[in-house]
Amino acid sequence: MRALIIDDSKAMRSILGRMLRGLQFEIVEAANGREALEQLQSGKNIDIALVDWNMPEMNGFEFVRAVRAEHAYDRVLLMMVTTETEMENVARALAAGANEYVMKPFTPEVIMEKLRIFGMAGS
Repeated sequence: MRALIIDDSKAMRSILGRMLRGLQFEIVEAANGREALEQLQSGKNIDIALVDWNMPEMNGFEFVRAVRAEHAYDRVLLMMVTTETEMENVARALAAGANEYVMKPFTPEVIMEKLRIFGMAGS
C-alpha cells in the first residue's frame, strides 16, 4: 500500500512516515496541497492520504475538495491529521469528503485505530 503524507512540517512527515513504514506502507511526501495534487496526477497509485489543514499554497481543506472533485481519485482515502480542533472544521472536512479526522497531538494508537477502520492495519 502507498500513503501520501501531506504536511508543511518535515518533522511531522517524518513521524507519520516512520509509523506507516512500520506497517509496510510505501511513503510519498508533499509539503502542501499543490505538491500533493501533483503527486496524484503523476500517476502514483495512492491508497491513503494523511492531510494537514494549515499549509501554504493549498491548504488541506482545499486539497480534500480538489481530490473529491475528480472521480479518478474516488478510491483514495483521506485522513485529516491536524491541529484544527473546532467541531465546525471537523464537520466541514468530513462534508467535503475526508474519510476520517485526527487531531494533533495524536498517539500512534490513534493512527493505528483509524487504519484498522479502513482495513489497512491488523487487529
